[in-house]
Amino acid sequence: MVDILHRIGVTSSVDDVYAALATVDGLAGWWTEDAQGDGDVGGVIRFRFPHAPAPGGFDMKVLETQPAKLVLWEVVDGPEEWIGTTIRFELKQEDDFAIVLFRHEGWKEPVEFMHHCSTKWATFLMSLKSLVETGQGAPAPHDVKIDNWN
Repeated sequence: MVDILHRIGVTSSVDDVYAALATVDGLAGWWTEDAQGDGDVGGVIRFRFPHAPAPGGFDMKVLETQPAKLVLWEVVDGPEEWIGTTIRFELKQEDDFAIVLFRHEGWKEPVEFMHHCSTKWATFLMSLKSLVETGQGAPAPHDVKIDNWN
């Protein structure tokens, strides 16, 4: 198994970053405007992206949340390569920075699509940083386009 790993620092409190990760409104502000569902543990959040191939996005089951510390999802619907993987956001405060340790865990193999997703995750994490620091993220459909896959 292989993982996508990223680390960003947000000039903010972990509480503000957590709100952007653990609420549907927060997620719509940095990942995709088309976010719907239940962010409580056991709930499912549906993320849809314009121009994405069927099913057009991802469904995430919320496995665990710890305010100001952790958000953990399992992918229950989406591209075959994503189903069964987990998305983990660990938070910690270091001076004036909320540190986000991101993991997209459990890829079966490092296929080309994983390379694409790693870059897209990086752009969306920068969107998260921008949302929390300035109040304006770049969620889909306003995200950085990196290739013909979007």
